Amino acid sequence: MSEKNEPTAATATDVDKALLGHATYRSLGEQVLTPAEERFEKARRTTGLWLAPLVTLVFLLLPMNLKFEQQTLAAVLLGVIVLWVTEAVPIPIGGLIGVGAIVVLGAAPLVEDKKPAEIVLAPFGSPTLFTFIGAFIIAQAMLKHGLARRFAFFILNLPGVGKSTTRVIIAFGVITCLLSAFVSNTATVAMLLPTALGLLAVIAKLLQRKEIVAKNFDPTRLRVGAALVLMLAYGASVGGLLTPVGSPPNLIGRELIQKVTGKPITFFDWMGVAVPICALMFVVLAVVLLLLNKPEIKKLEGVEEFVRGERAKLGKLSRAEKNTLVAFGVTVTLWIFPGVIALIFGPESETFTFVRDRLDEGIVAVLGASLLFVLPVAWKAREFTLRWSDAAAIDWGTIVLFGTGIIFGSLLASTGLAELIGKSASNALGLTSLFAITAFAVVLAIVVSETTSNTASAQVVVPIILPIAAAADVNILIPGLAATFAASFGFMLPVSTPQNAIAYGSGVVPITRMIRSGVSFDVLGAILILLLLPLMAGALGLV
Repeated sequence: MSEKNEPTAATATDVDKALLGHATYRSLGEQVLTPAEERFEKARRTTGLWLAPLVTLVFLLLPMNLKFEQQTLAAVLLGVIVLWVTEAVPIPIGGLIGVGAIVVLGAAPLVEDKKPAEIVLAPFGSPTLFTFIGAFIIAQAMLKHGLARRFAFFILNLPGVGKSTTRVIIAFGVITCLLSAFVSNTATVAMLLPTALGLLAVIAKLLQRKEIVAKNFDPTRLRVGAALVLMLAYGASVGGLLTPVGSPPNLIGRELIQKVTGKPITFFDWMGVAVPICALMFVVLAVVLLLLNKPEIKKLEGVEEFVRGERAKLGKLSRAEKNTLVAFGVTVTLWIFPGVIALIFGPESETFTFVRDRLDEGIVAVLGASLLFVLPVAWKAREFTLRWSDAAAIDWGTIVLFGTGIIFGSLLASTGLAELIGKSASNALGLTSLFAITAFAVVLAIVVSETTSNTASAQVVVPIILPIAAAADVNILIPGLAATFAASFGFMLPVSTPQNAIAYGSGVVPITRMIRSGVSFDVLGAILILLLLPLMAGALGLV
């Protein structure tokens, strides 16, 4: 939040303005903190300034049987993780420091006719980054013109939902899960984020009206906001497991398992295994988020009257809202279309491949966002739905942050460090039983996905696990599926998944809350996969 949005003791907080002008990283002087919170934040951020370089230096000097590139990459990555967790510097800057250190210290793998910087920075061209850019611009339009508020009021107006914050959070999570089963997780979170912020704005105003919060409170620090946005991010990851086309790791893992076993995993087989697991995961997720991010208010008394009054004030859709709805609708339709083609023709068909390759979600996002700059609201004045100044206000730091995460994931694979860690750990542990190999697959996939994208995690971990299972002469399907499912985990850091990055980019999820909630769900979700996956696969006769 910029200084011009900073509330003072003499004025009441403008909730809409505060949420529209959010920022992922704010210095202590830009926040409203209690004395205890300020002491904690100072200690945490100061610790990172000396601990990050110390951890990097110590790991560099350790006598380890690793290639120079592998040890240097690991040392830099550990230092960057310390910077991310402590927020000693803005989190996007922590990633950029790491990228610079990799090039300067020579940790990049050498490729003929290419400079080290070119190799390291190549992943910044990832389509996922363009998904962020387009989605953030569309979200900015939805917030600016009030369309997000309309969607929020619709959800609050559902029978029984608007009576409590718990019901609102759970209902929002259910919608997210079901959508992400057929739409990419990233796209689902991107399209629903404005609605989440709209819901938060409504609840924040109720808190303000009932004088439950201080007059100059900061709506971006409300626990209910963190619960809502984390439910969006984590709920999409859970819902993405429901179908083979729900997320890229599913398709990657499924294809690799089928190649090794020679047996197809049908759409029905996948859902038969995934639905019961995901249903229990969702219950666990709701409990974790509501316990660790306990909403400031339980009962939303008078919300029906409040919503009716606010909806009446909104009136009919304005031209700007209609234009935003067109851009949003076109984008969502094109995001969904490849999933529909997969259901009709199958995910292995040439038709699906043709459509998927041309309707990449990143390209669709930027084309949809571009409509906001060509659909006019006042043609004579040549005034369009969005101005560039609106787009410039989106959180570019999140885009930089996730770009650095993709770089680290790419280097973990290209230097062979991830494969070395997996095989060395497997040999050291002497894994021979199905349970042990499956547990190792889950843990390794989650650990790798914490610092790389879930797609990269599946690409790295599944090929490591399958030969280990084959060598131990155990059923390959169970550990292979376990690694595939767990690759969609990694809930601790903003770089773990695109969903996490978008949630962090909302400005309402402090890194400490994401870490605490993410670690808890990582552990409980891993236990559910480990216990239920073999049970469901056995019940369906897949093993």
